[in-house]
This record gives sequence, structure tokens and C-alpha cells, in this order.
Amino acid sequence: MGVNSERRNIAIIAHVDHGKTTLVDAMLKQSHIFRKNEHVAERVMDSGDLERERGITILSKNTAIIYKGVKINIVDTPGHADFGGEVERVLNMVDGVLLLVDAFEGPMPQTKYVLRKALEHKLKPIVVINKIDRPDARVDEVYDEVLELFMELDADDEQLDFPVIYTAAKAGISKLNPDDEDGDLQPLLETIIKEIPAPEGDADAPLQMVVTTLIADDYVGKIIIGRIQRGKIKPGEQVAVVSEGEVKRAKVGRVYTYDGLNRVETEEAEAGEIVALTGLTEATIGDTVADVENPEALPSIRVDEPTLSMTFGVNNGPFAGREGQFVTGRHIRDRLFKEAETNVALRVEETTSADIFKVSGRGELHLSILIETMRREGYEMQIGKPEVVYKMVDGQKLEPIENLTIEVPQEYMGTVMESLGRRKAEMKDMHEVAGYMRLNFLIPARGLIGFRSELLTSTKGNGIMNHVFHGYEPYKGDIPGRSRGSLVAFEEGETTGYGIFNLQDRGVMFIEPGQKVYEGMIVGENSRENDIDINPCKQKHASNMRTTASDEAIRLVPPRIMSLEQALEYINDDELVEVTPKSIRLRKTVLDRTTRGRAAKNARKAE
Repeated sequence: MGVNSERRNIAIIAHVDHGKTTLVDAMLKQSHIFRKNEHVAERVMDSGDLERERGITILSKNTAIIYKGVKINIVDTPGHADFGGEVERVLNMVDGVLLLVDAFEGPMPQTKYVLRKALEHKLKPIVVINKIDRPDARVDEVYDEVLELFMELDADDEQLDFPVIYTAAKAGISKLNPDDEDGDLQPLLETIIKEIPAPEGDADAPLQMVVTTLIADDYVGKIIIGRIQRGKIKPGEQVAVVSEGEVKRAKVGRVYTYDGLNRVETEEAEAGEIVALTGLTEATIGDTVADVENPEALPSIRVDEPTLSMTFGVNNGPFAGREGQFVTGRHIRDRLFKEAETNVALRVEETTSADIFKVSGRGELHLSILIETMRREGYEMQIGKPEVVYKMVDGQKLEPIENLTIEVPQEYMGTVMESLGRRKAEMKDMHEVAGYMRLNFLIPARGLIGFRSELLTSTKGNGIMNHVFHGYEPYKGDIPGRSRGSLVAFEEGETTGYGIFNLQDRGVMFIEPGQKVYEGMIVGENSRENDIDINPCKQKHASNMRTTASDEAIRLVPPRIMSLEQALEYINDDELVEVTPKSIRLRKTVLDRTTRGRAAKNARKAE
């Protein structure tokens, strides 16, 4: 077995906002990937607009730095459990992990999820306690919490003997002891080279590499990324692609390795290197690229099952095609199937209707990121209510359960616990962290739909929630749905201040004056549980009569403007979210109010 001592492959594990991307930036700067006077964009690893806006990493990225002649390949992992499909693959490419933990918040549930996977893969961990320059840092307590976490995850003795580095990534500082003088990132880089094992793999043996990531490139087509387990690979050579026992021949196009943030063409890459290859259009995630003469498959990658599904359909509302560029069923179908090629945790199924597709993913965030990406690309579509994916095992109905962690100030604890009780949540433990109560629950995945906005309302914006997939358990029984009905416009037109003013005591409005609405569009939430048809386009009729009261300025309550996630959480079974590049509208599935009324009457009779 050969060992390539001039290379290290590591992944960074961290919770959302613990400073992972900032740390990678600092490592890039200090390893002189950037020239001295060159302006460096902050958070270079978060390349997507959505990633920068939300401060989360969605897709795993690769980069590499050279330190003292050793190439360190760094793979950024998503911190959010909804992107578990990405995490699973990334860990197949590395020999060790940096576990990055905030010096105030300590280890969080998402960190736990990825760390469990890393320990299962027997990867060497280095713990990095970041943001030690925070005035409220609790360095020693956080170290103890990390140790407890390792024990809870059944780490072996070798994994428990982890090295710890203390950093302030923003300032580019790292040290072996919190009391040491501030230095640069040298202690961190030295520890990586010393502690992370060099990749093993015989460069002279027949080629083997598992495809872990796919990228669609507009210029060179499909790019596959993976780590060479053994052998060598050159541009233009013939290889075998082994997929579920089937062997196909293919020809490698270009071979790239990573240098800083760039992909660099190379004439040969060998065992232990992380490479990107073009030309292998047949290969997909989990396939093995092998030697033509000796095509041996490596174990394929197992990815967590989808837990939530939504329907994506062609927009058939009155305003269809006014704001979007891609509006047909064919456009939507092609885009979804293209996404499913590279987004492994996503499943796309065709339904009996040619214009409706069932899309299943790892959670609300996973699917809403896809919808948001598509609308920014110019797609227009209708999305149905999120539904959880059930399983039948031995005649028993099982449902996905999530591990939910909530942090709230003490005074809101009662309200939150009451709300979660209705949603069939089961409390596991609670403890105080710096004035906040941290509560842990097991809750059915369907109990989380709509909970985020309820939490923010009931805690006046002070509640923080995170959840991670726990497993499948027997069905927990019915959960009450939305308790309030919708205010539905009954004709097409433009809303007026007068029309809205006369309706606002009926409930909460979602619209402003001067907005175009259509019959069947949801314009507000009723204060009672039934739906009401209303007319927000009503004009004030001119008359000769004048009263002081009617001439007073109309005072309108500001409307509730919903984000995409809030809209998806809000809708009922008979409602849809219309998504276009410019608008998010809520509507009834059946727009005609007579047909809707008749259907409701029949449903009541059937009961």
C-alpha cells in the first residue's frame, strides 16, 4: 500500500454560522493563494447568491492550499442536516475532519449529525474552538461539551484523544493553548500535517475511484469529482465505469486537480488525489471509475432517504406566463431531472398528469432552496403543500422523526412547549446555556411544517431552532392543521385602499393597494376557521354627500408579506403557492368560487 506523504485530505464540519467559511478564507490568505495586494472577497467558499444571502453552505466545495510543500485538500461540508446527501459523499473523499465549534454556543445538533458520520467512517478528528475573541466565550465549558459529545457518539479511544486548536478565524489567529500569544494560522496548519494521516493507495495498482460529486459546466459539460483510491489517471485514457454491476467503457477528457479555488489541468493524477474529470457523461454519483482490463467496483454511497415531498406543476393561473421565462411542463421537467443528477438526496417522479411532478427531498429547506434557485433562473410554477414521506414496514405505518433543538429565553418556554405538545413532540432534555434555555425534542417531521414562523411569533423573534433527521418511528397520530381560514378574492382587478380598509377587520391582509389580484387568489387570513370570498378591489362611489368621517385619511394596517418558506408552510391541502421570478402568490387549487363551494358542500355531506 503506498502512502502519499505530500498530501492531506480533510473536511470541515461545523454548525451554520460557526465560522467555517471564514476559517477557510483565512487559510487561503495565509498560504499565499492570493497575492499580497490582491483584494480578497469575503466568504469565497460560499459561491452561490443564495449561500451568501443566507450565510449557509449548500453544496460542498473543494479547495487546496500548499503549506511547507504539502498539499492540503479542503472540502467544505454543508452544516445543515437537509443537505445530508452532500455530507455522506464528502466524507468518502477525506482521511480526517476539522470539527469547528463556536466558543460561546458549543456543539450544536447539526454538528452532531455530521460528526457521527465522520466517526463511523473512522476519520481522524481535530477540534477547532473558534471565535475565542468573543467577549462571552466559554472556552473551557465548550471543550467539556465537545468531549461529552464524542463520548455520546461512542468514539473509540484513539478518536477521544483529539488535538484541540483555539482560533479567531476572522483575525486569522490560531493557538495550541488559549493563553498563548496571538499568532497566525501556523499552529493549525502544523497540526493538520502532523495529525491527519496521509492518503493511502497504491499508485501502481489498477485504477479505482468512486464518483462523489457531479457538476454541470456550460463549457465542458458534466464534470465528475472524486478521490482516486488506487492507480493513476491521465487525460484521454480509456476507463471502465461500473454502475450497479454494469460495466461501460468510456474515455476520460480532461483531468483537473485543485489549486486554491481554481481547477487546474494536469497530465497525470495518482492515488490519494482529489480530481475532477470531464468526458465521462455516463457516470453518476456512487459509480466506480476503474481500470478497463480489471474493472473492480468500490462500495457505492448510501444517502439518507427523502423525508418530505411537494408537487411542482405548470402555472395555470390567470397571470401565467407574464413574469417567467420558462413556463412549460417540458421546461420544468428538464430542469428538475437535471437537478436530480447532481443533487443526490433529491427524487423526481412523474405523475399521471404530464404537467405535475412529485419532488421529494431532505426537508423544507432543501426543497425551498431548489424552488428559490429555479425562480431566479426565470422559472414559473405552482407548488403544492409539503407532505412527509411515510414508510410501510410489516403492515405498520412509519413516519420520519426529527431531533429538534430550540433555544429560547426562559419567559417563552411555556408557550413553546405547549405549541410543540400539540404537534406530538416529545421532550428529551433541557438545560440552561448563558441565560437561554436549550430544549431537545423528538418530533414528527410533519409537526415541523409551519412551526418556524409560529416560533418567531410566539417568542417575539427570540427563538432559535435547528433540527436533524432522527429516524423512522410508528405514526404518532393526527396533528391539527391551520386553525384559520383564508380570505379569497372573488374577481380579477386591482386592489384599492378603500377596498382593503373595509376588509381589514376580517383578518390579516397579505396585499397592498394597487396590486393585481384574480379570482381564487388568497389575499389574507381570516380571523375565523372558514374561508370567505371578498372583494379588495371595491371602489368608493362618488356622491354629493360629504361627511367628515368619510373624508378622513384611510388608515391601513401593514400587510403580512410572506417569504417562500412561510408561504409553503402556510398553505392548506386545497391551496397552492404560485412562484414566479417576481412574485410569490397564494391561491386556491380550484379558482372558481361556485365549483369550490359545491365541492365543500359535498365534502360536508360525505362526513
